[in-house]
Amino acid sequence: MTDTAPGTASRTPTRRYGTRPTMKDVAARAGVGLKTVSRVVNGEPGVTPDTERRVQEAITALGFRRNDSARILRKGRTASIGLVLEDLADPFYGPLSRAVEEVARAHGALLINGSSAEDPEREQELVLALCARRVDGLVIIPAGHDHRYLAPEMAAGVATVFVDRPAGRVDADAVLSDSFGGSRDAVAHLIAHGHRRIGFLGDLPGIHTAAERLRGYHAAMSEAGLPVHDAWVSLGPTDPERVRAAATAMLNAAEPVTALFAGNNRVTVTVVRVLAERPAPAAPVALVGFDDFELADLLSPGITVIAQDSAQLGRTAADLLFRRLDGAGGEPRRLVLPTRLIPRGSGELPPPTGPTP
Repeated sequence: MTDTAPGTASRTPTRRYGTRPTMKDVAARAGVGLKTVSRVVNGEPGVTPDTERRVQEAITALGFRRNDSARILRKGRTASIGLVLEDLADPFYGPLSRAVEEVARAHGALLINGSSAEDPEREQELVLALCARRVDGLVIIPAGHDHRYLAPEMAAGVATVFVDRPAGRVDADAVLSDSFGGSRDAVAHLIAHGHRRIGFLGDLPGIHTAAERLRGYHAAMSEAGLPVHDAWVSLGPTDPERVRAAATAMLNAAEPVTALFAGNNRVTVTVVRVLAERPAPAAPVALVGFDDFELADLLSPGITVIAQDSAQLGRTAADLLFRRLDGAGGEPRRLVLPTRLIPRGSGELPPPTGPTP
């Protein structure tokens, strides 16, 4: 901050934050009528080159920016969409957000995003705030299980697509990864390498993806004719303390698990730390994680994962959203994208003494 010496007038006018120059200000500075400024701003004909130059110079000098509010009311479209994520800091959502933004940009639309922090009330507050700002459509990774609050907005024409998890108690488009199939493949892969005691560490049971991954785990074990003991399954918050305690309990039991399946990338990272800290000569434990993560291929052994394409999730959802905005009708769609197993070494480790009966 620069103070003006006593008795000396500042050479720059006092900035009034929140007060923006208007078309009237531009017209006064350029010495033209308001309609002339409107024509220049909106690229309409009927203005001489000299007059247009004066108006543009006034616009530059004042820092004028067009206010699209009136155009919004006339056209009924804001050329903007909202994206509501679970956690902006989660690496999974970076490619998804970028993909939605690229599709929006290709359609000349602005993307406005925010995070629900896995809080249903915050999700609702954020979604309704975006609707109040007249966004044309919404892409939502839901935190809650009841989206009836959105029904009036959807009925009024706000296109809405849910991603990663379906909507609750309303009919809406959804784009999902195959959490069930991917998890079944992961556990079947461990079984194929000789494991019979396989632990599952997942997210909160009320989350759709966590429930589907648990279902896939049970399906693979059942198809192989293997029992599942309660001590082999742990669902809950993904904070490291909870995951560490659950994994340690499974590994230190009287009949310890010989393999672990981690339900998402945050869980996998904590499990990797737990396994790395085990004292020698502890037997190696096989690991498969759901979701790829940075540096997973550089660890020793590399971490075998079930990869889902978050960018493709975002792109597919945004494409569907803009098709709805362009008038595509029909019943709500539920698109399920495939996952793929990437073997890197950790999921291929055999049990310490061969298959366990």
